[in-house]
Amino acid sequence: MKIEKADCQHLDRALSLEWLETNGRGGFASGTVAGANTRRYHALLLVARRPPADRLVLVNHLDEWIDCDGRSIPLSTNLYPGAVHPSGYVACTEFSSAPWPRWTFDCGEAVIQRDIFCVSGRDLVIVRWKLVGAKDRSILLRVRPMLSGRDYHMTHHENRSLSTNASIGPARVVWQPYSDVPSVRAIHSGTYRHEPDWYRRIQFPAERQRGLDCEEDWWSPGEFGFELETGVDQTLVLTTEATDQLNTAALAKREATRRERSNRTNQTADSFAVALQQAAGAYLSERGTGQTVIAGYPWFTDWGRDTFISLPGLCLVTGQHETAWRIIESFSAHVSEGMVPNRFPDAGEQPEYNTIDSSLWFIHAIGRYLTYSHDEARVRATAWPAVREIINGYRRGTRYNIHMDRDGLIAGGASGMQLTWMDAKVGDWVVTPRQGKPVEIQALWVRSLEVGADLAARFGDVAYAVRCREDRARAIQSFRAKFWHAEGGYLYDVIDGPGGSDASIRPNQLFALSLCDELVTKEQAVNIIHVVHEYLLTPVGLRTLSQNDHRYCPHYDGGVVERDGAYHQGTVWPFLLGPFITAWVAVFGKTAKTKTQARSFLNGLEAHLGEACVGQVSEIFDGDAPHHPRGCPAQAWSVAEPLRAMIEDLGVSITPNTTRPRRITVRSRKETQGLAASQAKTLKPRKRSR
Repeated sequence: MKIEKADCQHLDRALSLEWLETNGRGGFASGTVAGANTRRYHALLLVARRPPADRLVLVNHLDEWIDCDGRSIPLSTNLYPGAVHPSGYVACTEFSSAPWPRWTFDCGEAVIQRDIFCVSGRDLVIVRWKLVGAKDRSILLRVRPMLSGRDYHMTHHENRSLSTNASIGPARVVWQPYSDVPSVRAIHSGTYRHEPDWYRRIQFPAERQRGLDCEEDWWSPGEFGFELETGVDQTLVLTTEATDQLNTAALAKREATRRERSNRTNQTADSFAVALQQAAGAYLSERGTGQTVIAGYPWFTDWGRDTFISLPGLCLVTGQHETAWRIIESFSAHVSEGMVPNRFPDAGEQPEYNTIDSSLWFIHAIGRYLTYSHDEARVRATAWPAVREIINGYRRGTRYNIHMDRDGLIAGGASGMQLTWMDAKVGDWVVTPRQGKPVEIQALWVRSLEVGADLAARFGDVAYAVRCREDRARAIQSFRAKFWHAEGGYLYDVIDGPGGSDASIRPNQLFALSLCDELVTKEQAVNIIHVVHEYLLTPVGLRTLSQNDHRYCPHYDGGVVERDGAYHQGTVWPFLLGPFITAWVAVFGKTAKTKTQARSFLNGLEAHLGEACVGQVSEIFDGDAPHHPRGCPAQAWSVAEPLRAMIEDLGVSITPNTTRPRRITVRSRKETQGLAASQAKTLKPRKRSR
């Protein structure tokens, strides 16, 4: 993907566009196309000491200048109170994301390329500069690294406890600002002059918008100098690894080859599916000796719910079955009282089990894994015992009053707890408590019993298979009798709660169509689709609450209270387009017309690829047009679920072959808005029956 000169040199636009490089260990590098850090999470060397958690920002930024003919021309950009200095973005003529972030600067006397990339499986980042066009003259590049050494959720300020010492050797220098954080090793192809200084009051406007601390001080230990020659790479490697020599050319070649292989697709594949496949790899990470899924960048680590909703799209439809198994195996080891963890905290080793649905998504993912891989041996040995423990735990009852009720449905909830994916909580205020029997939990329970019956039959436990089928039949019968809201023509969101039945129009009812085809009649399914289409569908995802509801929040902005209060009260979630498309195709059939309609629901997201984090899909959007992207600019299930639906439901093929993937064109915000308006006209729903 390419960002052209006009956008690169438009400060607000370039600051709104982010880039992301991940290392498969929970660490990452990120920033803006403009070059300035706008978040506390933007950094060059950000590592996870216990992958993927315990993340530290070690190197925040580089200040870069070109000295030519007695003039100094900046390549970098920083934001200070009321000032932009330096302003290197004005020389940037192009940004490209393939195979990694690359900037081109036209400095008049010289054209410079800068590359930044992480190496998979390594805690290091490589920055390269190359002179690609210049007159016959001497050009010096000066680079000042900016360091902190802090938790990635925090900010850093000038203090006397920071050590200003450096260990300087041939082509390398080592700094350790604080004794309790890893040393930073810089391996370089230039010269180094130790000259410590502080850079104060760097501004983070994205944090200010979120109502958080938005100012930081950086420590700069010294300055590197590089003599630039046409066509010759000058490199700076920043790492926590104890090494003094690296073959950076070989590392770059190996990393480029790895990316080309993993991104290789059918030349005729849908360009959006290609882009999503390329984005998917960013979320796969080590956890100990196993694998996990990072829920979103920059501030999430791994969550059980997000992991198993995302797993089919990230791993199964893309053919990464071994990675999928390692993720399943990692979580299988942590089943407790019939539950898989919802979250592994950043600090501490004890996982949290505060969710009613993660365990059921885990079972669903195992069923999908077996369908794709036919790996009965490992499922029987490792996953099947976990599935039995979860089903039995829900039958007899487990944490937070989660249990199978006498009607065969799953009930759960406790005062002050948020257990479903609509989990926002501010202090003691649970924004969407959903105590009782949430609609998607029943669909997941029916699906889990289906998987349980299948596995029991495969592995010779006939009695267990019979019991699962009986429980499933009873749950379906009770669901049909209790969940249909006849007056509205859709499903209740929650029944048997403290306040009775909740008739809020929410997207959760879609899972009753996408996970099971026996919970509603054909006529009811058509009505549900039209209700969701009419009240919740937007060009970039589904609203979490109807606009006609008095609790509807049109924008996700402000401080923590305002944002969390809107999180599931109208805010748009793009991952919901996955179950929506699955339900749409299931209800209307896999005809060419149906698939064309369903594919059009993704047009707004395709345009969004050039709107926030280049090549990625944001976590959420405002409920009202123009649906500004919010939350994490790169979210796992926002990528995974549309990709899964495209391959499984729309028949899109991304089968690898020997051709290289096509370049994907990024639409502008103006084109995005035009596309959204066009889509709104073409997708006008039919009048639904009551």
